[in-house]
Amino acid sequence: MEWGSTAGSSGAAPVPAQDGEEREGCAGLWELPVECCERRPECGRCSRPQKVCLCPFLPIHPLKVSTCLYIIQHPAEESRVLRTVPLLAACLPPDKCKILVGRRFSEDRYPELATVCRNPSTLILYPGAEATDLEEVAVMSSSPSVMIIIDGTWSQAKDIFYKNSLFRLPKQTVLRPLQALCSFQLQHGAQIHHSKEHLLKNGLYDKPMPKNKRKLRRMELLVNNVKI
Repeated sequence: MEWGSTAGSSGAAPVPAQDGEEREGCAGLWELPVECCERRPECGRCSRPQKVCLCPFLPIHPLKVSTCLYIIQHPAEESRVLRTVPLLAACLPPDKCKILVGRRFSEDRYPELATVCRNPSTLILYPGAEATDLEEVAVMSSSPSVMIIIDGTWSQAKDIFYKNSLFRLPKQTVLRPLQALCSFQLQHGAQIHHSKEHLLKNGLYDKPMPKNKRKLRRMELLVNNVKI
């Protein structure tokens, strides 16, 4: 029920609108046509609209690979228009590409993933100071049996990596490719942006400090190298 007010009064209690006034105010709205929203038909293989299906450009048969991929996908990636994970899954056998969507992955809910993470031959693609060059991994051992890939933006991937202890068990990789990517971007006009952690540690943070105790605590953890 809608509520009206007395004209010219201030602070008066609202009074319910008359049924006649309500019907008169909505006159014509009931006669407007309602359009049915229908999703465009999608391809069952690449998950793209059929008009822009990419299957003609994908391998006819699944690629024969020895490595099994575990794609850890942030929920926000599912709704993106340009999704690449379905394309990757369409190129590999079903048992070689497993997609897990979520933010938190506990050992209780994902026992299979926990077992994979504890396997010494498992690698996780994530840059960091402890990361190993892929070329060195290839020299030291044969191709890994399992590789874990986090699908999301940088902030989403960081959140997933540091807030799930399981993903810090496998050996990290992908350090030099990230450095090469950054160098390439800088050569083409990109500017250097230091992290908040770097600015705080070097006394370069020029913004007002937050008054919120929770935010101040997060900054303190950053300075003290505590992963948050």
